[in-house]
Amino acid sequence: MSEKIDQTDRRILRALQIDSSRSQRELAEDVGLSQNALWRRLKNLESQGVIHGYGARVDPVAVGMGLVTFSMIRTRHHSADWLKALRQVLIATPEVVGFYRISGDYDYMLKIATEDIAAFDKVYQHITARIELDTVTSYFAMESIIDDRPLPL
Repeated sequence: MSEKIDQTDRRILRALQIDSSRSQRELAEDVGLSQNALWRRLKNLESQGVIHGYGARVDPVAVGMGLVTFSMIRTRHHSADWLKALRQVLIATPEVVGFYRISGDYDYMLKIATEDIAAFDKVYQHITARIELDTVTSYFAMESIIDDRPLPL
């Protein structure tokens, strides 16, 4: 990020995280800018990679994807080629909605959304058939208490 994020940018980002579906006119009024000034700032934030895109938050239960699983992965492989292969497998697996390299006892953590245990098992088998993993330990979420919270800007 080449340019510094100022308080006005932070107000814009806070407002967008709450509701990105509002018109630029409404957003400009909320943050105290003209519509043209807001547009320029949005384009700048997008070009800097601060804003990655716009979208709707979808309730997973409402669309039949109510089982959220966190799978912890340990591997003996740490080469760039192996990680590239892992990324390709996971990017091609739409049920993997989060993928993190982590520290601690495990190397990677996946967030997987499926309709039920049987669907999760298919995803698990799909992944493990395509890439060698040392250990996979999965935890099933019983309840979502905080998820997709806006960043505290």
